[in-house]
Order: sequence, then structure tokens, then C-alpha cells
Amino acid sequence: MKTKVMWALIALNVLLLVGLVAPFGFNRTAHAQAAAAAGRPSEYMMISGDVIGGNSQLVYIIDEENQQLSAMTLDQNGRNLDFMPPIDLKRVFIAGAAGAGAAGGGRP
Repeated sequence: MKTKVMWALIALNVLLLVGLVAPFGFNRTAHAQAAAAAGRPSEYMMISGDVIGGNSQLVYIIDEENQQLSAMTLDQNGRNLDFMPPIDLKRVFIAGAAGAGAAGGGRP
């Protein structure tokens, strides 16, 4: 009985030693992800807010790479997400800058 336990412990130690030494035999070169070659993934900013005149809250989502704003909220039942179609922020800021310049809202 004692010899079976001893051989089992020896086999376990050999297995643990192989598991410890095995990773050092492989090439440890880092490789970039395939998506990095196709372009950088977007970064998102998420901001929570309240619906004015309503009893629900929503999350504004800004896609910094594509410069778009969208939002999502839970419906009244709390089961489904409602999404707002994205708004192109470049178009909004260009129109806002043109309107501010015409109204004299800039610096003197």
C-alpha cells in the first residue's frame, strides 16, 4: 500500500515538474491582433442621464473614433432596450460653429 502511494506521489511530482518547465521551451514572441491591421477599434464614452419629463434614465454613448452620438434607455417594463439612431457629431459641430460665427458669439 505504501509503495503505491509513494509511486503516485512521484508521478504527481514529475507531472508538476513537466508543467513548470514546459512553458520555457516555447517561443515567447508577442504578436499583434489581426484587428489592429484592419484599423484601430473605437473608443466609447458612456454618460448616464435623466429623461426630462419622464421617469426613466438613459445612457449617452459617444463613439470617439467615428464621432457619433447615440443613446439607449430601458422601456417602461424594464425588459427591452430602446436605441436612438446615431448622430454625426462632425455635422453638428460644423453647423454650430457656423451659427455661432453668424450670431457674433465669438470673441471680439
